[in-house]
Amino acid sequence: MSSKDKALKNMKNNPKNISFEELKKVLEQNGFVLDRIKGSHHTFYRGNQTLTIPYNKPIKAIYVKLVLSAILGE
Repeated sequence: MSSKDKALKNMKNNPKNISFEELKKVLEQNGFVLDRIKGSHHTFYRGNQTLTIPYNKPIKAIYVKLVLSAILGE
């Protein structure tokens, strides 16, 4: 199992315990590019998909689930 798969599994199993840095790393490993930062909001894009994630510690579970659905296509 690769580190990318482990990170996704960790995000699925425990979405409340993910740091912004981990989330950013997973997004970048899956082809998302950091487009801009405006205040605390970081905007990532991949093709025509755009995700805006606020920088909080810890990241709220709803944003982790949003990222998972964008990556896995659920």
